[in-house]
Amino acid sequence: MKQDIHPEYHEITVVMTDGTEFKTRSTWGAAGDTLKLDIDPTSHPAWTGVHRLVDTGGQLAKFNKKFESFGL
Repeated sequence: MKQDIHPEYHEITVVMTDGTEFKTRSTWGAAGDTLKLDIDPTSHPAWTGVHRLVDTGGQLAKFNKKFESFGL
């Protein structure tokens, strides 16, 4: 295996939308970091069958304001 070309592989904590958490190994972030999910299998429409809009960063509000004159 070549030296110094592979990312660091370390343990992180993943927090799901319902508050449950688990530890896993990943190249994301730094050792001991916490990854908080916006969408996971307990909230994604593909698994739940229920569609809901997730507005991260106000993008949905920005879209609605931009196109409110169309009456959508």
